[in-house]
Amino acid sequence: MVDPNFRGRRLRGSPAIRRLVRETAVSPRRLVLPLFIGPGSGRRDPVPSMPGVFRTSVDEVARDVAEAEAAGLGGVILFGIPEGKDAEGSEAWTEDGVVQRALRVLRPEVSELALITDVCLCAYTSHGQCGIIEHGRVANEPTVERLARIAVSHAAAGADIVAPSDMMDGRVRAVREALDRSGFPETPIMSYAVKYASAFYGPFRDAADSAPGSGDRKGYQMDPANAEEALREAEADLAEGADIILVKPAQGYLDIVRRVKERTGAPVAAYQVSGEYSAVMAAIKQGWLDEGAMREMIVSIRRAGADIIITYWAREFARWAG
Repeated sequence: MVDPNFRGRRLRGSPAIRRLVRETAVSPRRLVLPLFIGPGSGRRDPVPSMPGVFRTSVDEVARDVAEAEAAGLGGVILFGIPEGKDAEGSEAWTEDGVVQRALRVLRPEVSELALITDVCLCAYTSHGQCGIIEHGRVANEPTVERLARIAVSHAAAGADIVAPSDMMDGRVRAVREALDRSGFPETPIMSYAVKYASAFYGPFRDAADSAPGSGDRKGYQMDPANAEEALREAEADLAEGADIILVKPAQGYLDIVRRVKERTGAPVAAYQVSGEYSAVMAAIKQGWLDEGAMREMIVSIRRAGADIIITYWAREFARWAG
């Protein structure tokens, strides 16, 4: 029962008091900035559906990473857009792939920032699915074998963390075993363990050129209606060797972030995805919202229990927080 003498407004009366009693703080060190890297040189092409986001060439991405480090961010996650695609997505694991080249450029320059890499095939396959197609379906085991190759190639090029985002069964174990065999036992895995088949991925697929040519990804990404399944997926990936569990999307799934954190106790990342970002940015442009809405969303993700927040607004939040 609330004390009848309780006066909550006493602790809201000034900015100084509000800061003293604030329960949730978001350090820029908990934020990770997604970056899209493509072929060519001197390229910085805006993504029309994602204000403030660019597809850059390898030489240009160094500028973004330097800004991220100067802003005090915790990391960047790199997504590659290859020059050519095939049915296997073979450019994903080649030594001269765009992500591998970017890592070799960035590694000597980065000291305080984690270089994280997305491990998937969707941007590299000619059909746009996240794996190898056999008999009209994405085949699990052949896909897992390629994902392990990608992860090893990224670790060899200098990745601090590899992040398989495909949602194939058993891929965390395969990636862990491949990293260990190849001399990278200390490379952590951030598993997209809880990745929903969401309608909020559209702008990302424009940026990464990764939309499926036909069909959808509901056969391997999760049903947005399911919560208990999320806990099973998270526990399975931890058992296979995942070090960090990622929930995607974030904003519509804050209950899942909380439940995964409480159930596992593991480090939990949450991805404020492209559609969540672009919707708020569009409202800001129209004058319907101000930037406080984006700050509020990021704080809510942290309040739900996320240890790491992947957001396209990471640099702006860091400037505000600083």
